[in-house]
Amino acid sequence: MAAHTPLPPNLRWGLAAFSGSLFINNKTRDSGAAHIYHPGCALLQYHLLPRHYQFLLVTAFLILSLAEGSRLYLGYVGNLQEKVPELAGFLLLSFLIQLPLLLFLLTDSRIIRLPLETVMHSLLLAFLIAEMVAAFLALKTMTKQLAAQFYLRQLKEGGRGGPGQGVAGS
Repeated sequence: MAAHTPLPPNLRWGLAAFSGSLFINNKTRDSGAAHIYHPGCALLQYHLLPRHYQFLLVTAFLILSLAEGSRLYLGYVGNLQEKVPELAGFLLLSFLIQLPLLLFLLTDSRIIRLPLETVMHSLLLAFLIAEMVAAFLALKTMTKQLAAQFYLRQLKEGGRGGPGQGVAGS
């Protein structure tokens, strides 16, 4: 026998439907028939695309995944250890690989996109642009600082009679 609840029937039905979608194996009496879980629309949208777009999407996601790991490692090392080549590599991977692939995934009209995909790719693009701007500014500041250190070291060595300072009349 079901316990009486003060919830209105439509609210109770909505909560049951929500919990049924959240917890797949929900088999309570008030949720109605057990829902059959379908593994999502991603597989369905993939099979609706032509073969060349299937190949392009798999390749794009594979390259994005591989480039993201190496890009983040280069950014981490370049930023914390103040290494210009690594930070420049981070910026180049971001600009030459990540940015075009994300723009392809966001703007190509022949790709079937779910709303969540559009939101997530837009968020990733916003973060990528912010990272690129921050990396560019850090790289600019870092190169100025390293150039200043280089010139100071040259002046210091030049004042002590370093290379190029011979003894006259020997």
